[in-house]
Order: sequence, then structure tokens, then C-alpha cells
Amino acid sequence: MAEHDFTTPFLSKNRLSHSSDEPQVIITVNDAPAFESLKQSTTHRDFSDRHNGQNDQTNDTHSVTDNNPFEFLGVRGLDVPATSTIDPFRNHTPEIEGFYEWLKIVLVVPIAIVRLVLFGLAISVGYVATRFALEGWKDKQNPMPKWRCRVMWVTRVCARCILFSFGYHWIKRRGRPAPREIAPIVVSNHVSYIEPIFFFYELFPTIVSSESHDSIPFVGTIIRAMQVIYVNRFSPSSRRHAVNEIKRKASSNRFPRLLLFPEGTTTNGRLLISFQLGAFIPGRPIQPVIVRYPYVHFDQSWGNISLAKLMFRMFTQFHNFMEVEYLPVISPLENQKENAVHFAQRASHAIATALNVVQTSHAFGDFMLFSKASEAKKENPTLYMVEMAKVYSTFHLSSLEAVDFLDTFLSMNPDSSGHVKIDDFIRVLKLKACSLSEKIFRFLDVEKRGRITFKQFLFGSAHVLKQPLFRQACELAFAECHADGNDYISKQEFGDSVKQAIPDMNQYEIHELFKLFDLDGDGRISKDGFISCLRRNPLHIALFSPQLMHKNLSEDRKTC
Repeated sequence: MAEHDFTTPFLSKNRLSHSSDEPQVIITVNDAPAFESLKQSTTHRDFSDRHNGQNDQTNDTHSVTDNNPFEFLGVRGLDVPATSTIDPFRNHTPEIEGFYEWLKIVLVVPIAIVRLVLFGLAISVGYVATRFALEGWKDKQNPMPKWRCRVMWVTRVCARCILFSFGYHWIKRRGRPAPREIAPIVVSNHVSYIEPIFFFYELFPTIVSSESHDSIPFVGTIIRAMQVIYVNRFSPSSRRHAVNEIKRKASSNRFPRLLLFPEGTTTNGRLLISFQLGAFIPGRPIQPVIVRYPYVHFDQSWGNISLAKLMFRMFTQFHNFMEVEYLPVISPLENQKENAVHFAQRASHAIATALNVVQTSHAFGDFMLFSKASEAKKENPTLYMVEMAKVYSTFHLSSLEAVDFLDTFLSMNPDSSGHVKIDDFIRVLKLKACSLSEKIFRFLDVEKRGRITFKQFLFGSAHVLKQPLFRQACELAFAECHADGNDYISKQEFGDSVKQAIPDMNQYEIHELFKLFDLDGDGRISKDGFISCLRRNPLHIALFSPQLMHKNLSEDRKTC
């Protein structure tokens, strides 16, 4: 494996003309951009004249500026960072290629059968021993009694047998684990499902795991014996509970040390993605550990490859290489109150330096986007990753919100390069081909190429959604729409309101757009449904700009 792959994730200019095994962004330049017609179709008008009361109904763009349909919210334009050209989740040998690999598999098949029998025997014995150790143990808030821990040694030996069956006959170690009283928390990079098995055998730590893992056969029973801390990463209350449990168990030497993988998911090991903060919030000393899987023909990382295929490849190798290195303990700075973010940065820098890799702004949310695009059978799911750590720090947009935006974008039928043109954009958002729709599209099309990427759509939508005045604008828009004073907007009221922005919208077009807002299909729009729809489709707030232009959104309002 070439060393330069670890340290140069971005393509330099002099490499653009050469082939590379890393994904690249290819920009096609046309002599006659399709978007030029959009520029010519827009009538230029002065925002200040309209704001002072000049209401020319002959133009359906009277409520927006020529280039920015969201200026009434305080939006001052859109800045979309360049997309990274690297894929942290890409397994570099997803398929069996080459005569040597096929020959090796044929030769190792008889050995693989023996390994499979050893694997099944080890996991069965370990499961029985673990069930015996857990039998009758009810007090899960306190450490596991010593005699039960001794029984778990049987399971730990079985874990080493499992590693042996996967081809890890010997494992190279550097350094030593620090005593638990010195470093109660261990953090490691995460490349494969092999690391949890290894650390279970080596350290028998308490781990933090997804709640869904509890239902996995065999695995759920074993992690319960490790006094697992369950967490639902999408539930704020669950995350708070997990942090409190980490603090409680790290502060008492009666509990095992804690093991966390701060990346939150597996990568291909060629770089380090953004760290989550759970291991660093308690402010306890940590020991970083790095894991490497040197290879020539078979990439052992659990990236965009199925678990069954990865296990098969492991079983059919002569030997799989694994290296584990324990790094020096990192303690919180005593001369100042160090926050968790800075503590995590010091730890990630230490791990990245030892691995000789760079750290990117990708996060678990990018893996969710990658998986969503893969499920949609997109040719290159990597195009839909946006470096979620950067998105979160800029907009405080959650991974689930980003996935919802991707779901909308995928319904626009992006092409093989991940781009969407204005026709599909308008179709999915239930808009009408008009200058207002063109202005919304142009707001996202920061490169002025007549097509947008998911990153542009996400950044533009999030930029509008997270404006301080967005919520108030939604409430004002609802108040302006329901003229008869009830708590719902009728289709007639909705149509009258939308026509102020797009005067020539016909009844069918209004009906289709109304269905988008009528979440429960009862023929009327409640306030909660109205605001909920705008949160999922924040670009639609521009439809209500005529009612909002003369309002002072910075004023506090008593009622809506």
C-alpha cells in the first residue's frame, strides 16, 4: 500500500491529468451553458423600490431581489465549500481480482472450512460461558462480581480463537496498556469489526454501543457481559445518559476501563474522520490506541463491502496482518479548563500523527448519506457525502435532517455525475416554471452552470433553515394565509397566498403544492403542518415573501 495515499487525500493540480485510485471530481465545461437562458429570462428589478411600496403586479418576482429570493430573511448569499475528493469509507479491494487471489482462494478453501468450524465452536463455547456468567446477575449498576469475571476468561480465550480463525494467527503489538487507574478511557481508530473482538480479549473493557446491537444473536449477550453503555445517537436524552454513565464508570476504579471509537463508524484506515466528543466530555485521562491492517492484495476494512463478503475473504487468506500500538496517555490540561472539543483535537492529532494520515471533516452522517445513495442504486454514492462535521459546525444541522434533504434531492433524479437540472428541481418542489423558481435555483447554483449538486442543495436549504428569523417568518406566513381567523389554511386561502408570488399559477399546480403542505391529507393545513413542511422544504419560504416583505421580522410578536 503506497504511503502517499495516507497523506495526500486531495488531488494536486499536477495530478489531475493522471489516473488515480482515489475518486475524483470531474468538471465538464460547456461552450454554451444551459443556464444562460435562465439569466436572459429574468427581469431585473430594484429591491428598495419594491420595499418602499411599488407593487407592480405585471411581474411575478416583485417580492424578491433579482439574485437573492431570501434577502427578506437576512440571507446575504450562499457560500458552498469545494467538495473533498476522498472517500473515507471506500474498501479498495471490494472484488476478487487477479490470478493470484483466485488461486489463493482455491488453495485455502479446505483450510477455510476448518477455520469456519473453529469459528462456530469458539462462538458457541463463548456464548455458553457468557450465559453462565450472566445467570442470576441482576445488579447491572454495579461492577460484575469477580467470580463472574473469571468465568468470562473462557469467552475471552474464545475471542482469541475467533481472531485465529479469521487468519490473525499472530498480532504485532507495540507499547503497553496503561493501568486502569492512570487511563480509565481508551480510544481507538475504527477500521473493522475485528478491533472490538481484539480489545474484548485484550482488555475486557466496558464499551459504548448502539441499542440495536443488543438484539444481535450471540453479540448482544456478550456485550451485556461487558456492562455495555447503550446509546441511541439520534436521541439527545440517550446521548446525555450515555455521557453520564461514561463519567460515572470512568470515575470509579471498580469498573473496567472504557473503550470508545470516537469516529463513530468504520473507515478504510487511510485517514481519520471527525471525532465525537463522548470520550472527552468526562475530562479523564485517555490512552489512544492505533490499529493498522497492512495488506497487499486484500483490504480488510469494513467500508462499502458486505459483512458476508468481508468474512469470506478473511477466511480465504493465508494470513491477515494486524498491528496494535498503544500510545502515551493524554491527560486534560491542568493549567486551564480544557473543553471537550480541544481535548478531542489533541487526541485525534496524536492518533493521526501516529498513523501518518490526515483528519477530514467527514463524520458518521456522511456514512448515512453514502448508505442512502447506495440504497437508491446511485452509480457513485461518494458524490453525496458532504463532510457532515463541517455542516454541523456551520449550521447545526443533524445527520437525520441531512438524510431527509438527500431523500428530496434523490427524487429529483440526479444524473450519473450527481447533478440536477432546473426542470427536475421544479418538478419535485411542486413549483412552476417562472422567474421566482429560476431565482431559487440560481441561488443554489453558485457555480452558475445550470445544474446543482446535493452539497449545494443541502447548504442552500440549511442556510435558509437556520436563519434566526426563519421560524418567525414561518409563523408570520401562516398568520397572513389564514384570513378568516381559524387555526387552519384552506386550499383557497393557500392558493390566494401563493399567487401573490406566482400570479399565473393554475388550479392544478396549486393543488399539487397544497398536497405537499397538507401532511395528513385532510384538505387543510394546520400551523404545525405548515411549519413542519417549511422545515423540510425551507426554500418554499420564498413563496410567501410578498406577505413578509412589509413585515418587520426582527420585532417580537405576541400572537400569530
